Parts: sequence; structure tokens; C-alpha cells
Amino acid sequence: MAEEARGICVRDVKATAFITAYAEHLKNSDKFDLPVWADTVKTGVFKELAPYGDDWYYIRAASIARKVYLRPGLGVGQMQKWYGGNYRRGARTEHFRKASSGLIRSVLLQLEEMKVVEKLPSGGRRVTVVGQQDLDRIAGSIARATVEEDHEDDDDDDDDDDDF
Repeated sequence: MAEEARGICVRDVKATAFITAYAEHLKNSDKFDLPVWADTVKTGVFKELAPYGDDWYYIRAASIARKVYLRPGLGVGQMQKWYGGNYRRGARTEHFRKASSGLIRSVLLQLEEMKVVEKLPSGGRRVTVVGQQDLDRIAGSIARATVEEDHEDDDDDDDDDDDF
């Protein structure tokens, strides 16, 4: 049997490659705006400082979009647990603290305005059809780029074998 041609989806590419590519897409998009408070806010109570990178908000938004894509029905509370961490209290024992819900909610609201995610009647969010096409298109471009890089690496290896 011949293999069917199947489209590349977000599950087929590495998370880091997808998140960086989608963050760049959001940064270049005029629909997704950086809030004025993004340079001073911490991502959670357990953090001591705000993130250093200039693009951290876009990276977090891309990560949230990927999470909603992979797990439809995901809500703000579940994402708070996912992005949470240990609150280091000096000599005392560490305790788990959730991430900032306002940050996650602001990202989700902007993604809703872009028509990437939508609210479910039962609670939580899911990716819309337009959002799924957008995310899959970016995942496909990443997959094509990695295949081309692998192909170029194979060609370079073949040239080295001819010298012997």
C-alpha cells in the first residue's frame, strides 16, 4: 500500500522550534500587541525578577497557544499549575506556587481577538479552525526547513566519503 500524504501538525515538530517560530510570527503580527506592563511584571509569585528577554511575552503566548492546541479544554487554572514553580523561602522549605493568572488571561484574550482560540461552553479554551490552520502552517514550514537542513547535511557527508 502506498503511504497517504499527510499534513504536518504541531505534534510532529519539536516544541522549542515551534514556540520560537510562532513567537516570531506573533511579534511580526500587528494584531498581537505587547502590553505596557510587560517589562515590569513577574511571571509568578515564586519569581524574584521579571524575565530578562525582550520577547518573553511572545514566547509565553506561543507556548500557551501550543498547550491549548494539544489539550483542548485547557483553562487558566490548569495553565497556572503548568507554569508554576517552587517558591524558595530562604532557609525554610520550598512550597509550590502557581503562575500569574492575569498574564495567562491577557495572552488568551489577545489570542481570542486574533481568532486563534475560543472559549468552550463547558469551560476552558480550544483552538479555532482558523487558528489550527495557522498553527499547522507554521509547523509545516518548520518541518520543511528541518528536512532541507537534514538533506543538506547528508549531501555534505557524501562529499567527505569520496575523499577516501
